[in-house]
Formats: sequence, C-alpha cells, structure tokens
Amino acid sequence: MTGGPAAGAAADPLVRVWPLFGLVLTTPRLVLTPVRDDHLPELVDAVLAGIHDPAEMPFSVPWTDAPREVLITETAKHQWRIRAGVSADAWTINFAVLHEGRVIGVQDLTAHSFPLLRRVGSGSWLTRSVHGRGLGTEMRAAVLQFAFDHLGATSAVSEAAAWNGASLGVSTRLGYAPNGTSLVEARRGHVDVQQNLLLAREDFVRPDWVADVQGADAVQDLLIPGTHH
Repeated sequence: MTGGPAAGAAADPLVRVWPLFGLVLTTPRLVLTPVRDDHLPELVDAVLAGIHDPAEMPFSVPWTDAPREVLITETAKHQWRIRAGVSADAWTINFAVLHEGRVIGVQDLTAHSFPLLRRVGSGSWLTRSVHGRGLGTEMRAAVLQFAFDHLGATSAVSEAAAWNGASLGVSTRLGYAPNGTSLVEARRGHVDVQQNLLLAREDFVRPDWVADVQGADAVQDLLIPGTHH
C-alpha cells in the first residue's frame, strides 16, 4: 500500500460518518488504524501466508483451521461484522497493523460496559514472516497507551494458552500479572489451559517511546457517549 493511512485522513469523507476511520496510532516501526476495506486484500494475504505452526492452535476459536477459500471470505465478513457491532455497551476495534506500508497483522482492543468498568481487553496476530522482531509487544503497547491515556481505561486483561510463551512473554514485558486459569476447547477433542492476565494502569511497563495518536477526540463520543477528556 502506498502512503500512510494518516495521509488525508482529516479530509476523508468516511471519517465524518465513521470516526474510527480517522484513528491512527503511530509507533517507531508500525502504524495501526482500524481495518478498512482497502486493507482486506493484504490482510487476507497475511492470513494465508500463515500465522502459527499448523501443529499448534493459539486461538480459543480455531478459525485458522478453515480451508483456504473459507478463510478468504470469512476474513472479510469477520471484519465487517466487528465494525458493524460497535456500540457504547460493547465494542471491538480491529486495528490493521502496517509495517513498511504493508498489512502484517491485526491488533484488537475490546471493551464491555466501558464507562462503568474502564477495562479493556486485547488480542492479536501477526503473519509468521515477521515473528520474533518484538512487533507484537510494540503494537500491544500502542493500544494500551491509547486506552490508558486517551480513553481513561484503568485496567486491561488478556489471555493466552499456557504453552504460548511468545504471547505470554509480551504480556510479561508490559507488566501484566497472572489472573487465574481456565479451560478452553482449542480444537475439537483437545482442551488447553488458558492463562488469564490482568494489568492495572499504574503497573503498565511503558516503552521508551510514546505513540502518536491522531483522531482520539473524534472517537470518544462513539465509544464513551457523553464523556469528554
């Protein structure tokens, strides 16, 4: 993709009707912005290139087991469903993660009853070719900064299979603490222990950079109606 998603965002007519399209988080190596339709071809390519070892299933819903033709259409349908489901009571923002101008994965940020609970959750994936570079930590740190510093969140939760050292390592580096375990069906007939994690805002281990956040004010009325910072 050419040009950054922030280019011309203020003049984008879609931002007026869907303010999330104007939200852009920029880190030293990444740009995160809510998934738009023009991200979908590269997003599908990143999925099809592989996200994890096929012998393992890091997701509580084993969606990557689907056949290629199903993954293509369901990836698009999933993004549209998530976008359409945003409300003040419950929302998920799926950020397209761009590195060197190309979509390499997704970082989500979720909340239920946010004005009351002030708690967010997160999940993510990266295409396998960019694993091991610290990008997972960088993109999670970006959405945590957005949640804590711009939305007023006071805590964040996450979870990962107990065997998933890469995901748990990201959480540990950022200051999350263990918060109990649960059992999930990772694949039909196979049960995984899921490690739950909790991060209080004051325990966030901040990186040595601050994400540049554009468009935060415009999304507050959509995510937290009647609240202004």
